[in-house]
Order: sequence, then structure tokens, then C-alpha cells
Amino acid sequence: MDRLIYTALNALHNQRDANITQAQNLANLNVPGFRADRDNPGHTKFLDAMDQANVRAFQLEKGHASFSEAPGFIDKTDEWLDVAIPDQGYFFIQDDEGGQPALSRRGDMHIDNDGFLRNGANELMLNPQMAPIQVPAYRQIVITEVGEILIEPVDGAPGEQLNIGTLGTVVPPEGTLQKGDDGQVRNINGTIPQADQQAKIMQGALERSNVNPIEEMLATIENQRNFEVGLKMISTTKEIDESGTSLMRAPE
Repeated sequence: MDRLIYTALNALHNQRDANITQAQNLANLNVPGFRADRDNPGHTKFLDAMDQANVRAFQLEKGHASFSEAPGFIDKTDEWLDVAIPDQGYFFIQDDEGGQPALSRRGDMHIDNDGFLRNGANELMLNPQMAPIQVPAYRQIVITEVGEILIEPVDGAPGEQLNIGTLGTVVPPEGTLQKGDDGQVRNINGTIPQADQQAKIMQGALERSNVNPIEEMLATIENQRNFEVGLKMISTTKEIDESGTSLMRAPE
């Protein structure tokens, strides 16, 4: 009887993980460029007892955490510091604590008090050499399709343009990326690919997250129902076990 209970508990554990993934996706529904998380692939593991296979089987996760690389909807904002990659590709970013650079699709940029270019998560935007980009005071700023940042300096002549840097981008091969423990996108081995400047950039636009709220809500409802079925199975198993115990009890 305990085999049935262990099977039900394993199913509840997997459904809990799925609920966490769906909650994470829904919480980031309005984050520009967010990539929806997916459940890890799994395999069946049979317990061993005295070097022989046991009928108790568990569904275990394997492989790296995957995410959807489908592009999100592009919103036109006409803001100079809003950029989006409409097709494949990623920007290079780095957090404030000097951690390893990572990849991101988030393009809602701003300039901090020190003149450095950051995205909406306050992460530094990096150039192809993995260095932060500092933007001097300007009257106008233009970001080209290849990521070049051209400004009209405040103290420059009318119409003068100055190239002050380039947004680093890369189009990595499909299936080579994963999200790490910090939630950042990198190669499966934890490194980052070399910048190739192959991504096409749109200025004055933002990409929404690629989370499908209807799909996530339906999956949440289905998982909740399956969770209730698992709890009911455990409760029924308890009743069956108690009934069997009472049949074997000596008459009073």
C-alpha cells in the first residue's frame, strides 16, 4: 500500500514544481523581453533493493531548465532609449555586483547618474568587448540597426554626430542556452557566446514578454485539479489500509 502513497507523493512533487514555473511566468508577464520558463524534462527512476529492481518508480527531472525563445509582441514607443530585437538575438548585460555577463532581451534603457546605460532591471548594457557603455550629454541620440549609438553632443555643432559606442549583440545557435540559478541566460556550460553583432535592433520599440497568460492560467487550473486528485488518492489509500488492518484484527 505504501507504493501507491509514494507514487502519489511523487506526482504531487512534480505538480508543485510545475505550479512554481507557471507562477514565475505570470509574475513576469509585464517584464519587457522576459522569456517564459518551461518544465524540465524527466525520466523514470526505479528504486533498487538487494540489487533487484523494485516496483516503486519515481519521475525525476533531468537536463537543464529550458525556456521559450519565441519572440514577444513588439510595442512601438517612439522613445529614444527603447530598443528591441524583433527576431533572434540577445543583448549583453551585467549586474551591479560585477558578476559574469549574461544575455537579455530587455531593452527599456535609461542613463544613470554616472552616465552609464542600463536596462529597466538596472543592469549595465555592454558593448561587444563586454565593457559598460557611458553616454555623454546629448541633444539627440540615434541607435542604428547594428547597435551603433550616435549622439548629437550638447556642445557640438548643429548636425554633428558622435559615435560613442555599440550595443553588443549575439545570435546564438538554437538550443544552446539555459537560465542559471540567478535567472540569467547563458550557455549551457555557464559561459557566454562571443558577440557577433548579427541581431537587428529597432529603436523606439519594446518587446513584451513571450508569456501566454491564457496558456499559463489553464495549465495552473489543470495542475491544481491534478494536485487534488493526488491528495484524494492518498486519503483513499489511508482508508483502504485502515480497512485492511481492521479485517486482520483479532475479534474482541
